[in-house]
Amino acid sequence: MQRVQHPLEPVFDQDSKILMLGTMPSPKSRELGFYYMHPQNRFWKVIAEILRKPIPQTNQERKKFLLQTGIALWDVLNSCQIEGADDGSIREPVPNDLNRILSVCHIRAIFTTGQKAAQLYQKFCFPKTGIRAYSLPSTSPANCRYYSYEKLVEAYRIILPFLSGEA
Repeated sequence: MQRVQHPLEPVFDQDSKILMLGTMPSPKSRELGFYYMHPQNRFWKVIAEILRKPIPQTNQERKKFLLQTGIALWDVLNSCQIEGADDGSIREPVPNDLNRILSVCHIRAIFTTGQKAAQLYQKFCFPKTGIRAYSLPSTSPANCRYYSYEKLVEAYRIILPFLSGEA
């Protein structure tokens, strides 16, 4: 177990339409300086497929991709005790202040990527935001046995109406 302080800035601008929240960047994401960077994590592939765009390859391309598509990206937690990338090991969680994003953007919906992010959002963030979060399955390699790539793509399609303004 180690105490981890969130090292990454949130990605958003005034045109962001949805907010996607994980729990805490994995060791690989912290090492590489951006979200969902484990080579087997399916986040970027899934989001690119549902938006019918090429998969961004560099951190700069990923940030541009998010901003151009209206997706704000951050994590529920500012710090916690955690063992590796195991969300189940999280202890002593301290939430991020989501008002940093919500005060700048007209966010149409909030989505959590994984059960632990959903639980932490509900406990720490919902009382302050009053905005219900939609829980999406984790794109982590640890979730491969429960969610095939095809099932992830289908689940993540829920974000499309919020991005297009149809929801």
